[in-house]
Amino acid sequence: MPETVSSPLAGKTVVVTRAASQSGKLLEELSARQAKVKLLPLVSFAPPEDFAAVDDALTRMDSFDWIIFTSANAVQAVERRRQELARDLALPPAQPRAAAVGPATAEEAEHAGFSVDYVATNHSGAGLAAELKEELAGQNVFLPRSDRANPDLPAALRRSGAVVTEVVAYRTLPPSEADRENVKENLRERADAILFFSPSAVHNLMEMLGRERWEAMQGRTVMVAIGPTTARALSAAGVHRIARAADTTTAAVVEALEGHLARTRSRSPAGVEQG
Repeated sequence: MPETVSSPLAGKTVVVTRAASQSGKLLEELSARQAKVKLLPLVSFAPPEDFAAVDDALTRMDSFDWIIFTSANAVQAVERRRQELARDLALPPAQPRAAAVGPATAEEAEHAGFSVDYVATNHSGAGLAAELKEELAGQNVFLPRSDRANPDLPAALRRSGAVVTEVVAYRTLPPSEADRENVKENLRERADAILFFSPSAVHNLMEMLGRERWEAMQGRTVMVAIGPTTARALSAAGVHRIARAADTTTAAVVEALEGHLARTRSRSPAGVEQG
């Protein structure tokens, strides 16, 4: 009988930097591989300060040819507000064609009742805009996003000839003081890997820890980027050894982390590649 090979994650401390409500499947997979998981959300979300622009777009959904979702948070924000409005208004039954930045976002959109016609091959807003360039020319596009979203996507869509209605569907907030203290306390002990799901999470952790401690972590902690935008944020923050997930699905995140640790486990107990 062949010997059972344990996962490279067994016994490793893995920090997940988003809320439990968004991380259920991932937490299950990490725990199944005997990782020691710490849940330390580095961003939180809130409704927009003013719903006027969102409500206007939702009450004329039949005027849009496409709706573009760049995150599961955007899908959830739109669906939540749509359900709230449906109690008082007769919303148009027609739905625009939907495009998603990646498979996890597409799954969330399908679950909310949208028919996803396109999922970006390059899982980024810029990649989606480039791939749909010809399709979107002259089309009315609804783009619900965070208040801290990168401005490159709407600019790229407009260069393609799309008529873009961009709205703030939700706000991205830094951790509360209590959460900040919780993060600092939990990171006093060694973390073998930290999973980042957005540039905001990268920026918030670096600000909380300070430059000196942030740089000191690089030699013993694997920084895992979910998505190319997050990878660029880590690179800009001075991180040179980054494990990159192929997409935003749980399988891709676990594969990126396991693969990195498997390649480097003989070189460092922290699983960090040297050189």
